[in-house]
Amino acid sequence: MSGKHHHYKGPEVSCCVKYFLFGFNIIFWLLGASFLAIGLWAWAEKGVLSNISSITDLGGFDPVWLFMVVGAVMFILGFAGCIGALRENTHLLKFFSVFLGLIFFLELTAGILAFVFKDWIKDQLNFFINNNVKAYRDDIDLQNLIDFAQEYWSCCGAHGPNDWNLNIYFNCTDINPSRERCGVPFSCCVKDPAEDVLNTQCGYDVRLKMELDQQSFIYTKGCVGQFEKWLQDNLIVVAGIFVGVALLQIFGICLAQNLVSDIKAVKANW
Repeated sequence: MSGKHHHYKGPEVSCCVKYFLFGFNIIFWLLGASFLAIGLWAWAEKGVLSNISSITDLGGFDPVWLFMVVGAVMFILGFAGCIGALRENTHLLKFFSVFLGLIFFLELTAGILAFVFKDWIKDQLNFFINNNVKAYRDDIDLQNLIDFAQEYWSCCGAHGPNDWNLNIYFNCTDINPSRERCGVPFSCCVKDPAEDVLNTQCGYDVRLKMELDQQSFIYTKGCVGQFEKWLQDNLIVVAGIFVGVALLQIFGICLAQNLVSDIKAVKANW
């Protein structure tokens, strides 16, 4: 009779899954912390941190909120996934899975609603842009965002240059004492390749000209229409990004659930 003994090897936590999830989430954690730091620095520069009530004073959208919200979500997710994987904490891993699943569900719902209620979304985008046109001079970050959008999509206002009548500095009323009266921001101007220095006064008095003459100096198409056209032209790329993000989220959920199952199997074998 053989004297060999067979030792039963119990279930183990997969090191590959554990450390891949840890590495995957530590990047998210650091990125989230960076976004939060940039957001807090921007608010400190604008004096928001010394006067918290000023957060609600801005009439338009403060782009810093984007950094703060995205940064906070990434930081929380990264922390839960990173520490949960490293410490083999099932509660943090389950929180990570549920939180990531909730974000995925919200993205899917938003995508379906945006497709079904296209006209409503278009109206909301129009309202959003016009609301921010009013607050153009109130916040430097908002101003930079609007300038970037108008330059990138070669557009001016939500539906056209006359939307700038909504802004107290650019409107064409007789009581407007501003030098920018009946003008548009420089980001609406058609760029001259021969000019090396940016002319920030190129939009002055331009809306006093006939509409046909304006086309030689400024973009006359609205940003809502140009954004729609850009989406149609880049539909495959945009769809690819959304699918890629969705697959990454599903992959993260599967990894976390796999690790939870391994941890439970090991504990059950104790």
